[in-house]
Amino acid sequence: MKKIFLWFNDLLSIFYPRGCIGCGTPLQRSEKFLCLNCLLHLPETNYHLSEENPLEKIFWGRVPVEHVYSFLFFRKGNTVQSILHQLKYKGNKEIGAYLGELFGQKLARAGCLADVDVIVPIPLHPKKLRIRGYNQSEWIAMGLSKGLGLPYSNDFLVRATFTETQTRKNRFSRWQNVKDVFQAADVEELAGKHVLVCDDVLTTGATTEAAIRKLLEVPGVRVSVVTLATAK
Repeated sequence: MKKIFLWFNDLLSIFYPRGCIGCGTPLQRSEKFLCLNCLLHLPETNYHLSEENPLEKIFWGRVPVEHVYSFLFFRKGNTVQSILHQLKYKGNKEIGAYLGELFGQKLARAGCLADVDVIVPIPLHPKKLRIRGYNQSEWIAMGLSKGLGLPYSNDFLVRATFTETQTRKNRFSRWQNVKDVFQAADVEELAGKHVLVCDDVLTTGATTEAAIRKLLEVPGVRVSVVTLATAK
């Protein structure tokens, strides 16, 4: 049965070839989402291996965080931009889980985040979730969960207010746009936990900071942050 499936899959790829999300070239049977060349040349930050981690400085003087890690560098025109566009706007949510798992495995091998209790994705407002059909951060959290061997949950953080897109806003405007949109939930269960907040991109940190502030209102909560990408 497996051979029949592989044969059918190969036949299908002749007429409808799967393209690499990064460069568009047809994928081989063993490749998933990204061709080997794009996968090997992903611009990884490797900040989880560095004693000098500039991402942690984003939150200095704003909110206390334990650790901040991003997998890839994002900049206009690079492969990561194509990946994020596919993930966020083209319905290719599985790429989030795929890369989340890869990064989770790297973090686990480096011994990072071993004392985290639960992964919490940045939530979408229900209206935006209905429009998009899925939360890209949740799919990244699914992958991280598998790679790190940790549970993830949508029960501890909710987005109570619908906001405009952050894309063209400056740092202050981003903060004004999101400072009161989140609420902590299931507080008794959340108390005392080390929470790993997960999102797709870290830029000014405004959205993440707003979420962290609400989580830190719960007694005993500590927070770390992981994103798929960060601006370079």
